[in-house]
Order: sequence, then C-alpha cells, then structure tokens
Amino acid sequence: MGYLRFLIDNRLFLLAGFLLTFTSSFGQTYFIALFAGEIKGAFGLSDGQWGGLYTLATTCSAITMVWAGALTDRFRVRQLSLAVMGLLALACMSMALVPSALLLVGVIYALRLMGQGMMSQLGAVAMSRWFIATRGRALSISSMGFAAGQAVLPVGFVALLATWDWRALWLLAAGIVLLLIPVMQTLLRFERTPQSIALGEQSLGMEGRHWTRAQMLKHPLFYLLIPLILGPAAWGTALFFQQVHLTEVKGWSLVGFVALMPVFTVSSIIFIFITGWAVDRFGVKWVLPFQIMPYGCAFLVLAYADTLFVAGIGMFIFGIGQGMQGTATAAFWAVFYGTRNLGAIKAAAAALMVFGTAIGPGVSGTLIDAGVDFPDQMIPIALFYFASALLAGFGVLRYQRDLPVAA
Repeated sequence: MGYLRFLIDNRLFLLAGFLLTFTSSFGQTYFIALFAGEIKGAFGLSDGQWGGLYTLATTCSAITMVWAGALTDRFRVRQLSLAVMGLLALACMSMALVPSALLLVGVIYALRLMGQGMMSQLGAVAMSRWFIATRGRALSISSMGFAAGQAVLPVGFVALLATWDWRALWLLAAGIVLLLIPVMQTLLRFERTPQSIALGEQSLGMEGRHWTRAQMLKHPLFYLLIPLILGPAAWGTALFFQQVHLTEVKGWSLVGFVALMPVFTVSSIIFIFITGWAVDRFGVKWVLPFQIMPYGCAFLVLAYADTLFVAGIGMFIFGIGQGMQGTATAAFWAVFYGTRNLGAIKAAAAALMVFGTAIGPGVSGTLIDAGVDFPDQMIPIALFYFASALLAGFGVLRYQRDLPVAA
C-alpha cells in the first residue's frame, strides 16, 4: 500500500494521531524555553535556579507518568484525550497567571505531564495499537505533529513576543488547545479498535508472548537501551532549554537561531517518512541502533559552529536524529514486548524519557553557573550519544533472535 492510499484510507485516525502529537508542543521544552528570559526576569532566577526548578517539576512528572501512562491500557483514547487536553489548557492558563517561583514548579509539572508526557503517550500508543503491518508508516505520519509544532510554534510565538506580553501568549496557547478539543472528539467518534484495549493477540513480542511491565523491567535489553532513551531526551532538551544562553555565548540573535527551526523540521520530516518506510520494510531491529548517531554528529557541529549557517547544518543533522527517533523508538516497544500491555510498558519508557528531560536542563544549567558554557558541554555529550548507539546495537543483535518470525 502506497503512502497516498494509506493516508486516504486512514485519514481520520492519522489526523487524530497528528493532532495528539502536535498538541504536546505546549508542554515540550522547546516551547517553554522560548519564555526562559521573561520567566527568569519575572521571578529573579539564575540559569542554575531556573534549570533546577525545571528539573524538579519534570522529575515529578516523570514519576507520575509511570502510573498515568498506564491509563492508556484501560480507557479509550477519546476519553483520555478529552481529560488530558482540558488539563493542558488549564496548565497554560495557570502559566499566564502564576504569581511566584514556588507555584511555578506546579505549573511546569502540569505542562510537562499533560503535554510532553500524556499527549505524546496517547499518540504513540494509539498508532502502535491501531496499526500493525503498517505501524511504521502510521507512527511516521503521526510524528509529523511533533515536527509541525517545532516548525510553526517557536517562530510564531517569538515573533509575537516582540509585541505581546509573555503571559498573554500563554493564554493564546490555552485557547489553541481548547479549540482542538472538539476536533479531536469528532475524529475519534469511532475508534479503530473498540475500547482501545488490546485483549486479543494483536502483536506478540519476544518469545511469542505479550510482556508485562514487570517482566520487561527484569529483562536485560531494557537496561541496555536506557542510554538511548535518556540521551535524546536529556541533551536534546538541554539544547532547546539553553538556546537563549547558547545564542548569547555564540553572539547570535535568538530570532536568527529560532529561524533555523524550519531547517531542523525539514530534515526531521524527511527522515520521519524514511524511517517509517524502513521500519515496515526491514524491521525496527535494523533501524533502532542507528537513530542516535545523528545526534552525536549534530552536537559536534554545533559545538564548533561560529556562524548561523554552520549552526543550520548542525540543526539539519539534529533533525535527522529527531525524525528517526520518534518513529523507531515508538515501534520498538510494540515489536519486542507485544501490544497487550503496551500502555504500561510505554509509560515506563516515557517516564525515563521525561526524567531525561529533567536531567538535561538541571545538569547544563548547573555547569553554566559553574563557568562551563553549553558549547563546551557538547563534546562529551556527543561521546555519550555514540556510546549509547553501541550499547543499543549490542542489545538488539543479542535479543532479536527471540522475536517471532513475522517480526
């Protein structure tokens, strides 16, 4: 089945997946970090204090995700999306009204949990459950929501920030989320799998069975993949979180750097589709270990970049990794561990990912306060990425022999 026919036949479900991932943007670090300068100024925070506050709130949301993410095994996507989007809109409104740094922790917690955590979880689990033979393509198309958010929202909101108060922009964000709720409810009137609960033998994992989360946590492969899960989340988040600091150190304008987002998005979109095709054609086991390599290359380029043109090359390479990671990782859990308990399994991985997004800003902010600028941190980060690829490659080669023949 070609992409065009696949899109036409499954347009409602794919659009729902796209909107779920797009709406997660309002809880993603790259969006929240656009207001870093205004937030630090409003509450008198240093880079380290802002990073520490963000780390605390995000860590709490990661812990909550272990429980909250498993709700996708029990409730319809339509029901959960209504609740999560409503709470996300409320969190955006709260950001517009928050009076103190102490309460800011709770607001960031809600934004991270409902946005980056639950909206991303809903999109990935829905696509992995609704599609089996074409899972890679479905995930690649739904992941376009991430790319669209990264392409449109930073440029648009930075432009508005020149004339709008930053708190008013958070009210605008809340309004956008509220407008998308009835659209989502209409698209999901008839879900692809009734009740969205995988009770049948939809897709078996290793050893021809559906794994539980407890069983996965006892399996060595999960631990070999932890650096691969944490790396993009931790250091990719740090890159966007510290973009104001990075542009100051490099002598670039923030508007000029944010204008590179379409370059990042183009490469991300291209490799979202390439990765989706590769996952369906060759299997996720041959794609997963390579997804993290572009991140390492991108950080090396950005570390030594002295112009926005070179930074654009780095962001293009970074986009390659982003495009590969969003599709391959989401497909991996269903293929290796089955779909019956996918919500709980994916919740554990999502919690790790969210925890990674807590580590990045905290560590990088502390190092900046200690005098180590973020560009100087990028070289050891690149080495971390390359080591993560080696570990993941070893794990997948070792345990892919346990997959059912069909996988």
